[in-house]
Amino acid sequence: MHIEARSSRQPGGGGNIVVAAALTRVYVNCTQLRVQLALPMPRGSVLSRTPVTAAADLDSSTGATASMDFTKPRYTPMSRRRRIYEGKAKVLYEGPEPGTLIQHFKDDATAFNAKKHQVIEGKGVLNNRISEYVFQHLNDIGVPTHFIRRLNMREQLIREVEIIPLEVVVRNVAAGSLSQRLGIEEGTQLPRSIIEFYYKNDQLNDPMVSEEHITAFGWATPQEIDDVMSLAIRVNDFLSGLFLGVGIRLVDFKMETGRLWENDLMRIVVADEISPDSCRLWDIKSSEKLDKDRFRRDLGGLLEAYTEVAKRLGIMSEGERPQGTGPVLVKG
Repeated sequence: MHIEARSSRQPGGGGNIVVAAALTRVYVNCTQLRVQLALPMPRGSVLSRTPVTAAADLDSSTGATASMDFTKPRYTPMSRRRRIYEGKAKVLYEGPEPGTLIQHFKDDATAFNAKKHQVIEGKGVLNNRISEYVFQHLNDIGVPTHFIRRLNMREQLIREVEIIPLEVVVRNVAAGSLSQRLGIEEGTQLPRSIIEFYYKNDQLNDPMVSEEHITAFGWATPQEIDDVMSLAIRVNDFLSGLFLGVGIRLVDFKMETGRLWENDLMRIVVADEISPDSCRLWDIKSSEKLDKDRFRRDLGGLLEAYTEVAKRLGIMSEGERPQGTGPVLVKG
């Protein structure tokens, strides 16, 4: 908090009474609040302990007043935040409290480790809303995540975690690289769900790794691998039922996890995002793709597909459009 004050003395209408007026500017998280203090004083005396009245003037042009409520979440413009990390589709900023971050969803669509790139207006809004919906429901059923709450149309407040450098892919139906590697026709139902691990390294194109690699190179301990796989199975069960209920087939999805430290205790939680960017989602009847494969394979209609997913989940109404809502990322 930063305070600036300037005072003046004006004759009063009560004989030996004058008014000492102090115009005080109070800055809370870089937001200016003007506070006018009116102090009745006997002439020639020092400032007494007379009770004062205060009004917080938020808009001097309208004269509207409001009291300061420090219990409400305070929003800091992006230009004044400290940027922690920027990835292909999201930016992480320093959060309002220790141990928190703000996750901003960009409109960038990328594939093949950013070799293919396009900006699609409104994509970040949809991913933010869908990911919020999924993570909130995971929290509600007892699956630990980094998600705290959505701040606006593009941003979430999340817990700061130590990301485990692995992408966890859960496959229910043959598609993508699995079909290519093993020669299985795309769309074939797998005998059971398969969990794969990929080392997060764009320069190496995120190579597939085994549990032996993970433990040998210290990316995670055997117990942490068990915890990650347990979370992956629970998330898969939840997502499969969630999407089946709205006529969507969960083909596969990518999940990331992190270590959440609470004092001396650590637990593994679901992190990053879960959205059509990280899932393969097919319409049950038509097998129409409602995910990022529309961008990868030049099918077009990515925004319309993501909007359809959001509408089926009840996140968006029929007439609602995602374009142009929420704060826009300004390149520094």
